Amino acid sequence: MKQILQNQKGKVKKVFNNVYDKYDLMNDFMSLGIHRIWKKHFVMMMSPSLNKKLIDVGCGTGDIGKIFLDAVKYKGRVFNVDPNKKMIDQGKKRFNSIKNISWHLENAEKLSFKKNSFDYYTISFGLRNTKNINQSLKESYRVLKPGGRFLCLEFSKIENSNLNFLYKNYSKLIPIIGNIVLGKKDPYEYLIESINKFINQEELIDCMKICGFKNCSYRNLSGGIVAVHSGWKI
Repeated sequence: MKQILQNQKGKVKKVFNNVYDKYDLMNDFMSLGIHRIWKKHFVMMMSPSLNKKLIDVGCGTGDIGKIFLDAVKYKGRVFNVDPNKKMIDQGKKRFNSIKNISWHLENAEKLSFKKNSFDYYTISFGLRNTKNINQSLKESYRVLKPGGRFLCLEFSKIENSNLNFLYKNYSKLIPIIGNIVLGKKDPYEYLIESINKFINQEELIDCMKICGFKNCSYRNLSGGIVAVHSGWKI
């Protein structure tokens, strides 16, 4: 399933080249800071175990990996993957003292890792930025070990009409706020558009099943502003 907006030449790279140094602040703006709670809940849903290997794709500056390592008392390994070098460089600065994190400049659609390599695969607020959803899911399935778990945290579709009305109107303000506070409007316009055009919860479940995942399910957070999707490689 190709995504039209993300396949515009250089579109996504330009967006994140413009916001890499303010990425975490950007997430605070877009979610009113709630993304920190969502991410902790996301990792806890994984039921992280000691001495396991996590690949976090579209890792940004690496906060999911840090939450995971905190949860397992640093008895595990994290492979942070992102297609944007500036984002990776920013993450390395944040967590340069943590030895069991490695950083990899790669795309979700084509990973260099061998099949059956990881116990967990996570992608948070990154699947909607890929050029091809199904190809990204196929790669996640390939690199997971049998018994491995896929988890995706992504902006989704709100089920309550009143909450949806409030959120849609707030979303219109985000590019304006971004322009005032950070001096950049275009990246925020892209991010809002990418959220609006992303598939819904059930459609993502269908994609996961097509790509081989079993026991697929999702859980809405904050009324469906975001959703956590889970699947297993069996």
